[in-house]
Amino acid sequence: MYRNILVPVDDSAAAIESVEQAVELARALGSRIKLVHVINRTPWMPLGVEPASMEDLVGQIHAASESMLRGLEKEARASGIDADAKLIEAFGERVGEFVVVEANSWPADLIICGTHGRRGVRRLLMGGDAEYILRHSHVPVLFIPACNL
Repeated sequence: MYRNILVPVDDSAAAIESVEQAVELARALGSRIKLVHVINRTPWMPLGVEPASMEDLVGQIHAASESMLRGLEKEARASGIDADAKLIEAFGERVGEFVVVEANSWPADLIICGTHGRRGVRRLLMGGDAEYILRHSHVPVLFIPACNL
């Protein structure tokens, strides 16, 4: 039924739980998973940060993201799951857009997505990537809410 499960990840508790849930489901169904992490290089620069410092900061974020992603991939494979990982660099676009594009191009049969459960003004200010994924995905989306952790 679900042969290819896409899991967008960051270092949040909800994302880590979504990986654990994806591994369990993949094990039960004989599926494979693909972990995706999106680094969003926004076009703004914090006040007081020189361009050279910004590139150093971006390099550090890239290295930390790669390490986190490879660690999750290794854990999934240690569970006996066929797992791959992909790091995507964005420039100002919504993270959810890249997740939906990756789900379509892989092609995924299911997206398992951790959600932080932000509401109201916090959701407007922080973005609504989970909602974007739900509204634009052509495959089923399973949310793992942070409030259940």
